[in-house]
Amino acid sequence: MTTHIVGAGLAGLACAVTLAGRGRDITLYEAAPNAGGRCRSFFDQNLGRQIDNGNHLLLSANRAALAYLAQIGAADTVTGPAEAAFPFVDLESGRRWVLRPNHGPLPWWLLMPSRRVPDSRLSDYLGSGFRLLTAGAGATVADCIAPAHPLYRSFWEPLTLAALNAEPGLAAAGPLRAVLLETFARGAAFCRPLIPRRGLGASLVEPALTYLAARRVRPVFGRRLRRLILDGGRIAALDFGSAVEPVEPGEKVVLALPAGAAADLLPGLPVPEDGHVIVNAHFRLDQMPALPDTLPFVGVIGAAAHWIFVRDDVASVTVSGAGALAELPAADLAALLWSEVTRALDLPAGPVPPVRVIKEKRATFVQTPTNQRRRPTTASRWPNLLLAGDWTATGLPATIEGAIRSGFTAAAAVDRNLTQP
Repeated sequence: MTTHIVGAGLAGLACAVTLAGRGRDITLYEAAPNAGGRCRSFFDQNLGRQIDNGNHLLLSANRAALAYLAQIGAADTVTGPAEAAFPFVDLESGRRWVLRPNHGPLPWWLLMPSRRVPDSRLSDYLGSGFRLLTAGAGATVADCIAPAHPLYRSFWEPLTLAALNAEPGLAAAGPLRAVLLETFARGAAFCRPLIPRRGLGASLVEPALTYLAARRVRPVFGRRLRRLILDGGRIAALDFGSAVEPVEPGEKVVLALPAGAAADLLPGLPVPEDGHVIVNAHFRLDQMPALPDTLPFVGVIGAAAHWIFVRDDVASVTVSGAGALAELPAADLAALLWSEVTRALDLPAGPVPPVRVIKEKRATFVQTPTNQRRRPTTASRWPNLLLAGDWTATGLPATIEGAIRSGFTAAAAVDRNLTQP
């Protein structure tokens, strides 16, 4: 029996890889001419370099992402420091520091000024952390940590923007709590940052396609699902416009599409609404910067930029929850962000070098408490239809880890059904 997987983003790829690895028959459909969805790499003519559409930081706690990389033979394509470390620079004050969690769940690193935010105290972390951990389902991060809190600007706000792509006043406390419990609360072994050596495609997409091809699975590209054909309360066929694929009794359909596309196909399906933009700007450097502890990234405080990643001779800037900033012309954005890059990386000021600005208009859904309640489970009200995507109820923010976990969950549901007597 065939499992029909619609969508070859990370959720669909994770589901396909899992089922193909278990010998299941699958067909993978994708509307675009390539796989990866919002996780993609491409050659930019202006830069003359291979770049990613955006920066994505994995953590050593991301068990699903690491299991996926291991299965597709790409575990060695990500790299990171031997110890957990997160460098920051405050462009307003000029201060620099590195957060260094310790091994083990007891956070004794908070007792050491050299490992925490400058001028912060142990009580600042314990009080705000307790409020976040005990927050109700309807609470935002700002309901737990007010803007006047000593750590709001230098710790909680950048962490919230990185994890949830939203300001603390909008972002739901629950998903951030889940991230903390899986990472910082477990110690340095679960906080180590991991970055693709050559890009997202080379780590997460191309090895998956190779893995699938070795099992005689090749995505059918250019197939946009137009309609789900129902019969007797089940999905009976997939209408792609130019072709209709029957879904035989006993077969499953995994809908691994963006939330809006799934809602268009399934009227009445509750999904998170709206989308939040992320702006990324990639600059080709004339000289290599000296990064703290040779770490390939730095967090930025007091600026439009939030993170700067350096790979080879390209500095890539991320602005999460960009909002009105994304409405600026690309040239204005490039000039603003380049001025911040030169200061953050101690590079000489000068004209903007070759640059590519990318505005991902719907990078994530708006991760408010209200939208958290609208995230559906993997199972749907149609017995042979399953849902996957970072917008489903993974318990995590809309991240690479969440997308891959959703694909694993859908694959497990398919497996359970096929193995039941």
